Amino acid sequence: MNYRRTQEAIDRLTPEQYRVTQENGTERAFTGEYDDHFEPGLYVDIVSGEPLFASSAKYDSGCGWPAFTRPVTDNVTEHRDTSHGMVRIEVRSKHGDSHLGHVFPDGPRESGGLRYCINSAALRFVPKDRMEAEGYGEYLSQVEEASHG
Repeated sequence: MNYRRTQEAIDRLTPEQYRVTQENGTERAFTGEYDDHFEPGLYVDIVSGEPLFASSAKYDSGCGWPAFTRPVTDNVTEHRDTSHGMVRIEVRSKHGDSHLGHVFPDGPRESGGLRYCINSAALRFVPKDRMEAEGYGEYLSQVEEASHG
C-alpha cells in the first residue's frame, strides 16, 4: 500500500483529530475512543492509513490513553520533545507525520519495558475480520486475541 499524507485526508479530520495529529495536541485522559478498547485488530494512522500497532501489543496501563508495548512496523518514529518543561520522546507516524503521543520506559518489563502512550484521535481501528479486505492482510499473523494485561 502507498501510505502518505494528503490534504484530502487532513481535510476529513475532526477538529480534535486535527489538533492532536497536526498541532501536537493531547486528548484528555480517559476520554479517547480506544482507551478501553480491546478487540483484535490493527490500529492505523488516521491520516495516512499506515499500520502502527496490533491489538496483541495493547494493554491496560491505567494511564488514560491507549497503551502498547511495541509498534507493529517501523512506521513509528521517535523524536526528542522538550515542550512543557520536560524531556520526553514523542512518537510520530513515518509517512503521515502525525503526532501520535509519547513513549515511556515504564511499560511491562516482560515486553521490553516500553509504554507507547497514544492518542485515540490519531488512530483508526481496523477489526481483524476487515484487515484482509482493507489491505492489511500481511499483519494478520501479528494480531491475536488481546488481553487487558
